[in-house]
Amino acid sequence: MMRHVAIVGSGPAGYYTAEAALKQWGDDVRVDIFDCLPVPFGLIRSGVAPDHQSIKGVSRRYEATALTENVRFVGNVLIGRDVSIPELRELYDVVILATGAPNDRKLGLPGEDLPNVFGSASFVGWYNGHPEFAGLDPALSHDTAVIVGNGNVALDVARILAKSQNELHGSDIVAHALTTLNVSRVRRIVILGRRGPHQIAMTPKELGELAHLERACPRVDPADLPDEAEDAALDPGLRKSVGHLRAFSRTGDADCPSDQVTIEFDFFAAPKRIIGTERVEDVEVERTRLENGKAVGTGETYRVPAGIVIACIGYQTSKIPDVPFDAAGGRFANEDGWIAPGLYCVGWARRGPTGTIGTNRPDGYAIIEKVARDIGEGAGKAGRPGFDALAEQRGINYVKFTDWQKIDEAEVANARKGAPREKFVSVERMIEAAGKR
Repeated sequence: MMRHVAIVGSGPAGYYTAEAALKQWGDDVRVDIFDCLPVPFGLIRSGVAPDHQSIKGVSRRYEATALTENVRFVGNVLIGRDVSIPELRELYDVVILATGAPNDRKLGLPGEDLPNVFGSASFVGWYNGHPEFAGLDPALSHDTAVIVGNGNVALDVARILAKSQNELHGSDIVAHALTTLNVSRVRRIVILGRRGPHQIAMTPKELGELAHLERACPRVDPADLPDEAEDAALDPGLRKSVGHLRAFSRTGDADCPSDQVTIEFDFFAAPKRIIGTERVEDVEVERTRLENGKAVGTGETYRVPAGIVIACIGYQTSKIPDVPFDAAGGRFANEDGWIAPGLYCVGWARRGPTGTIGTNRPDGYAIIEKVARDIGEGAGKAGRPGFDALAEQRGINYVKFTDWQKIDEAEVANARKGAPREKFVSVERMIEAAGKR
């Protein structure tokens, strides 16, 4: 009997799960991958830094899955608006939520709603051309930017702010962001971390990139570094990352000419409030110390003048009607991916925003193994034909993968010299390029 699988979300978790379904059932499965946008690949398109083109290459693997007859992309369909979760559960043997974690976690600080204070999802979405954030229009007219967080996303944001126009050649950063960055007055980037160098979540490759930028001068206060002998207890990756920080601590004033962009790592520094009137003007910071691995405030405060603040402190999954949500974890409420009979979640929607892109592959395979045990031979539900009948009834003009290929072709054709593509930053333009009007 045919198994009918609906996957909500076309990012890495969604496509790895579809790949696993094909391996599990071969010709005895039909997979429909739904996405609210007319374009696939999720964070590969709108989350991975535009200057990391080699990482974006993983989409070719997803494309191979997408082009099989058993898998179909169903784009420009918002679950909860165009079709409900109960309706999908009636149509498909199993519904798997692979929606990722596209929303910013809040800082929870006074002043975070001031203009020019952004979360990383919105700021990264802005320079990556996500339609929801294309109109963000951040002001880069002040000489100092503050980034809150000690993970790779914080490094991505710092690197994009620090790079020269020449260094962004060959990236797929969108035109509106490139124009803004080209007139940026930011010359000082302060990265605030509540804890110390041994507690960072920054990987060696991303940290090492800062040392090779044309006009960036990364700096660390030597006083923030623990005794070097303590590095021996760290895992190899973290030890290498801390090694980069130690190298940055040897940078002196003479090594940072006035035309350079300094990137200052301010450890043991917890933001307490964001100050300003018409927009952010200062960040009040409290010095911290470690107690049993946790950052504890010392009561000592200082201010960092800043014209823009970007919080890179994590993400959370979007709520969907009729799906229980774990607010504390920022994900769907689940037990190892199981939410309810016939309803599952995978990737960041299951575990929260942890792990790399590749982490989603074993996660997808594990969920399909669980699903296979639960649904057996399938229940003979309507599946794809049933959804098509519903879509026709409601006038849902969804985008197929062949339509996406037309969008892709148009973006590549519109690319500026040296760039792989110029993304459409509005759904309307995407639909037009797909010929769906």
